[in-house]
Amino acid sequence: MDEQLVISIVKDAFYYVIITAGPLLLVSLVIGLGISIFQAATSISEQTLTFVPKMLAVFIVSVLILPFIISTLKDFTIELINMIPNLK
Repeated sequence: MDEQLVISIVKDAFYYVIITAGPLLLVSLVIGLGISIFQAATSISEQTLTFVPKMLAVFIVSVLILPFIISTLKDFTIELINMIPNLK
């Protein structure tokens, strides 16, 4: 196995991690930012206020994009399995 192949596999792995985890992290970021702005505007300093809305939003988004995540990870896994015979 040469270095270029390893670099290509790692690059693809990082790409798929970003593609699958990105939407969940983005939703969590947007919800957290919105709640932080709301807390700053109303002078509420409750630390646990962001937990439940973030948890619900991430759960809902994860349920909605689960087919996309599964198909993406399935394609990557099939690609890796198909590369096995070509390895030296």
